[in-house]
Amino acid sequence: MEKEEGHMTPNMERGARIIIHEWVKVRAWDKVLIVTSKEYLAEAKAMEKEASGKARSVNTLLVENKGRHVGIFFDDNEAVFDPYTAIIAATEYSLVTTKAAKRAIQRHKKFLSLPLATNDGRSFLEYDFLTMDTKKSRLMAKAFIKYLKYSEKVRVTTPAGTDMMFYKVGRDPGFFNGVLKDGKGYSSSSIEVYVPIEETKTEGVMVLDGSLGYIGRAEEPTRILFKGGRITEIEETPTGIRLKKYMEDYQDSRIYIAGELGIGLNSCSQCLGNCYIEDESAYGTFHVGLGRNIALGGIQNAKGHFDLVCMEPDIYTDNRQIMQQGKVIIPEPVLY
Repeated sequence: MEKEEGHMTPNMERGARIIIHEWVKVRAWDKVLIVTSKEYLAEAKAMEKEASGKARSVNTLLVENKGRHVGIFFDDNEAVFDPYTAIIAATEYSLVTTKAAKRAIQRHKKFLSLPLATNDGRSFLEYDFLTMDTKKSRLMAKAFIKYLKYSEKVRVTTPAGTDMMFYKVGRDPGFFNGVLKDGKGYSSSSIEVYVPIEETKTEGVMVLDGSLGYIGRAEEPTRILFKGGRITEIEETPTGIRLKKYMEDYQDSRIYIAGELGIGLNSCSQCLGNCYIEDESAYGTFHVGLGRNIALGGIQNAKGHFDLVCMEPDIYTDNRQIMQQGKVIIPEPVLY
């Protein structure tokens, strides 16, 4: 079903209910701010309707859709979220790594990053991956974090030919599953474990065979070389050419720096190139986050952040294998 301008569908209402009541857990004392643009007014209205019966106040901040550069406003206006207790950043691209978000998180406000960009005409709120059991994702994440926390390096290989080494001395892993209390006040709608890796040390080759973040699916496997923490070469395939053009348009050399290693935990997601958040969430994938990572626990600033997703990884923490061809091989948690 295609999204119609301003039209609310039953599945959009379902998605809004999950976000407001299960993830943000809006309470009577909350002063809620929904940040959006006119392109996503239907989604904002669906969430506003769910929150207005519960919260002390619900406001919408309409920002001009500046595409991937929307975060610049929230870097220049750090205090914009100060009057509110709960912020839902429902813009086209993620705001979680901006200075305003960092300030809100440090002040113990509730902050949900909800990037709504999709490539298939459907509303983000209609996707089934929002229905993932958050209890299961929490248990899966904790099993991974146990091994990631105390390791100094992580090696990732894939059947397609990826062989990369990441370093994380002094960097703590975390996880997102939408639920703000699990993230101690903030989260992303992406359901994943993340590591804010050391920004100058990533080495190796990625064979990109999943998705290119916001710009869709990798149509053919494409080799990307990393040296000294950053991309140094992108293979000249049609996918590689698209990616090069996209990255050049940032006009920021820091966008080539690897700042995050992510592992998808959502068994309701598929990596099809239709939705950035669904792609990076998909169980059986890993992704490298490029550019800004300051809100994740790193030190790298940039004009943006986006992820490259690969399929079926083998993942080793120090010398302990925790995932084999996209399947967890440490004892998987059981829900009772």
